[in-house]
Amino acid sequence: MSLKKVGMIALVFALVFVVAFAASPSVAQAQCAKTSSVNMANLESSVASIVITAYNPDGTEAGVPFDDTIPGDSGAVYFPIPNIPAGFSGSLVVSSDRDVAAIANIVCSDFSAGGSYNAGTGGSTSVKLPLLFKDNSGFDTQFSVQNAGASDANVTVNYSDGTSAPVATIPPGAAKVYDQRTETHPDAIFAAEVTSDGEPILAAALQESSDIIFAYTGAATAGVTDPVFPLVNANNANYITGVQVQNAGTSDTDVTLSYTPSAAGTACTETQTVPAGDSTTFALAVFSGNPAGITTTCINGERFIGSAQVTANSTSQLLVGLVNQLLPGTNGEAYGSFSSDDATNTVVMPLIMDRNSGYFTGINVMNVGSSDATVDCSFTDTDYAISESLAPGEALTAIQQGQIADGYIGAGTCTTTGNSAGKIVATVNQLNGAAAGDQLLVYEGINR
Repeated sequence: MSLKKVGMIALVFALVFVVAFAASPSVAQAQCAKTSSVNMANLESSVASIVITAYNPDGTEAGVPFDDTIPGDSGAVYFPIPNIPAGFSGSLVVSSDRDVAAIANIVCSDFSAGGSYNAGTGGSTSVKLPLLFKDNSGFDTQFSVQNAGASDANVTVNYSDGTSAPVATIPPGAAKVYDQRTETHPDAIFAAEVTSDGEPILAAALQESSDIIFAYTGAATAGVTDPVFPLVNANNANYITGVQVQNAGTSDTDVTLSYTPSAAGTACTETQTVPAGDSTTFALAVFSGNPAGITTTCINGERFIGSAQVTANSTSQLLVGLVNQLLPGTNGEAYGSFSSDDATNTVVMPLIMDRNSGYFTGINVMNVGSSDATVDCSFTDTDYAISESLAPGEALTAIQQGQIADGYIGAGTCTTTGNSAGKIVATVNQLNGAAAGDQLLVYEGINR
């Protein structure tokens, strides 16, 4: 049987890993012990056979590989992850004989905070991380780099603040953690490019304070000239959004971000210069702060819920992006930008919830095509459905709270109909508004 592989980086940050860093005098913020779940979707109609293999940082297997089957067009949740040894900190590889997708939810063991990120497939010899911190208003970052190839990978990390990490050799399947708390950085906010000498790699990052966790998957792409962002909030029940745009090119470029409302706000634009090899923050100043030095038509202080896309890029540089959603002092989560070139007429969402121990989901599906498109969304094991017509650049917003069934856990699929040119991308928010602590997790829908 031929099995396809999906890499999942540093899914479990166990107690041993956290204690090692917490004991360091350089750590300003206490970090929690973490555990993870794997949420999978079978993208085909036939039964999928899967194998989950855990790898220690030295490349040896941890525990016994776990095998299972997932019915066609269905999903599975693994929490706890089977056959993982106690105290494990490392990486996973999921192999399957069908086309599958997966996300990881990484949470504090006491469920006081959490984040979500997408598993990668294939990898690349260059991965971009648009937003990293070193003691930025109490936030620091750490990221893991996984070798998705068949031979040792020699990995280099170059930061936009002019610093770099020593070359590291990572065995196949294994991952190495880079912790910015223990590194020297002149800037509090910066970006990074991670490269290998030939083997494909993947990366996942955590942004952490003492009580909030953001998580995102590194961009294993050269970048695009016009990234898109399905969900942007401003002044929305105190939620705000920062859009980070990283210039992966060799020349400075003036970038215009166009904002399109879905549930609230006014269409507007924002233009800033993004230096070569660096990243710039959009959205925060024009909606919630002082836009001095920024060219914008946005209304400072206006409530906005909608989407955004790069509509101008003066020197046509390759860009990648990241969105941070934040309820200051309470909730935070991140998701990566999308490429209109990778958008399709079908998006799969491996985890949808309705009042599952208080958790529910909210989906944002954006039309990135050039004409109007009707978007139809269906969900496993329920008659609940969504249908909406979207103009180009517009997104639908739908919340699964009291819509399906108490305790519902399933998956969702959105498709465009009646328009062969219809192309969509999506994000999914997971939120428990009643529980204390950081209860917001976000992942990107999977295009197929």
